[in-house]
Amino acid sequence: MPAASERMSRVDTAWLRMDNDVNLMMIVGVWLLQPALDYDELCARVQAKLLRYDRFRQKVVPDALGALWVDDAQFDIRRHVVREKLAPRKGQSERQALQALCGKLATRRLDTRRPLWQFHLVERYEGGCALIVRIHHCVGDGIALISVALSITDGGAEPPVRKPRRNTGDGQGDWLSDAVIEPLADIAAKAMGITGKGVARSVELLSQPQQMLGSLELARVGYRLLGDVAALLLMPDDSRTRLKGMPAGRKRVAWNEPVPLDAVKMIGKALHCSVNDVLLSCAAGAIGAYLRDRGDDPTGQEIRAMVPVNLRPLDQAWQLGNKFGLAPLVLPIGIDNPIERVYAVRQRMGELKGSYQPLLAFAVLAVAGLMIKPLQDAILDLFAKKTTAVMTNVPGPAKMLRFCGREVRQTMFWVPASGHIGVGASILSYAGGVQFGLMTDAALCPDPQAIIDRFGPEFDRLLLVTLMLPWQ
Repeated sequence: MPAASERMSRVDTAWLRMDNDVNLMMIVGVWLLQPALDYDELCARVQAKLLRYDRFRQKVVPDALGALWVDDAQFDIRRHVVREKLAPRKGQSERQALQALCGKLATRRLDTRRPLWQFHLVERYEGGCALIVRIHHCVGDGIALISVALSITDGGAEPPVRKPRRNTGDGQGDWLSDAVIEPLADIAAKAMGITGKGVARSVELLSQPQQMLGSLELARVGYRLLGDVAALLLMPDDSRTRLKGMPAGRKRVAWNEPVPLDAVKMIGKALHCSVNDVLLSCAAGAIGAYLRDRGDDPTGQEIRAMVPVNLRPLDQAWQLGNKFGLAPLVLPIGIDNPIERVYAVRQRMGELKGSYQPLLAFAVLAVAGLMIKPLQDAILDLFAKKTTAVMTNVPGPAKMLRFCGREVRQTMFWVPASGHIGVGASILSYAGGVQFGLMTDAALCPDPQAIIDRFGPEFDRLLLVTLMLPWQ
């Protein structure tokens, strides 16, 4: 075994192997900075801050058991921080040119001989500069990478010092997958958590399988678990809309201007809904309006989006890796009435609360990480048939960030879609605003901005109708 190596976890191995010809498992993000940032200054900040995390100095070395994280003895910061120039076509704005560049980079494979990340500095953009980041999903999930991003900004906290870990060959963090994938064995049943306490409590107890539960509680947990297994297995294929089909591997990205977070909270409070309910309802409305404008009739149609659910305490996010499950959320794109639609989303979100489906999805990924790629692809294709989009909602910092003395005036990221899913949607709150971003396959949705541009009007419509309701 190579020196200074560490076994990659089963779930991270699954994400590593998930790349295919039409979807690369890269998280792509962009920061818009004001004023412009100097290239050498960027390299110095990345060297000083980002490389404190071992993962960003390690390359991936596959072996018969999966893969290893191995220190890159020939690491060169200038391979990972590169300059880019925008070349707007005639009639194309700087924003459109930047979106085109982000889409192009989303289809460019990272060099597997090096650590799987890159920063791309666009030195001139709208009077400042733009910083595009590409990181392979096997390095970490969205919550983990948000933690990393905050730590490299001005005043960001240093990552805790990691204790040396003996390499057992099982992969860091696999206590969770080991506990989940034992199919209803006694120790797994006792570790599943108390019904009604939610996924976070379940995960906490998974690390303490010695805790005993009463027989009645075990019966309730077992009943719910079996029901969730059946729900995952019996999910029907998703509605056939123009957003579902065979991707071509050409990506398009788009994002909107921020919506005030206070206004979102006000609607949620008035309608007794969560912020997530409001935002997901507006996203569903924007997709439905887009389909209607294209001559389709979405009435009565729903699409399924896989929504990531965090499975670890936030104070452990710095450890990187992937520790999240996936919950299937049905979006009512066929409901035009904004009030009716937000309540439909609230009902569907409520049905997922206390569900073990995210843990089961985590277990599927853990098992897939042990399989040969053809079998793993077959499992993912089953999910793809039942899903139109991957949709994530990540809470960002409430205050404006600064990076090397520059203001981070806007930030956005896009989640990758696995298998043959062609739509990745991201909702990010930042500095008092909320943004909606889309990454789509050009064969299914060549102009995601046409959906993005409908998010604001759908939000305004929901706000107006909410204000017009007869409050007593």
